[in-house]
Amino acid sequence: MIKKVIFQLITIVLLLSGCKPSPTQPPTLNDYKVGEKWTWKWESSVEGEIRGEGKDIREVVDHNGVLGLWNGFDTIPIAKILNKEKGNSSPFRDWPLTVGKKWKYESEWTNESGEKGKTSQDVEIIAFEELNVVAGKFMAYKIQYDGFIENYEVGGKGKVTDVFWYCPELKTNVKHIQDGGNGFLYTSELIEYTGAK
Repeated sequence: MIKKVIFQLITIVLLLSGCKPSPTQPPTLNDYKVGEKWTWKWESSVEGEIRGEGKDIREVVDHNGVLGLWNGFDTIPIAKILNKEKGNSSPFRDWPLTVGKKWKYESEWTNESGEKGKTSQDVEIIAFEELNVVAGKFMAYKIQYDGFIENYEVGGKGKVTDVFWYCPELKTNVKHIQDGGNGFLYTSELIEYTGAK
């Protein structure tokens, strides 16, 4: 509770002064507490017609003595997630975060269907702003990713723009919008956050 009040006071001072926040460092293992839970509602549509919707969850659990994130199906050790991009020359997030920062993100991937591909995007942190989502009002970095996704199996390559709002207070994205072109739109928004018990 005290942390939240202090964060809100700092946020007010930053907004009133028009200053940029200090660079934001990545969360550490000690920042996560058993019982924390995030719930997002997502939706995908083509030309305004909803093609899919659902909810995603992440909950901090003690898994055999190790802190992990449970997603409803599997538990991934948080330390593994935090160490994933160390030393990566084209990371998804280039820490520390600060408004105006730019970098290149590239990733080879395999989707649930077994198809392989590559994502290549130019990234820029556009702003640090207050964002109102279903779960509440939060200060978040608005981070824009512009580039291409290539599917090796299908042979297709398409332009894609992703905008994420990353909230340091909650250690996660509170909103994500993906414009995949040809009328495809994906949105995800935090609808609930529960702190440690």
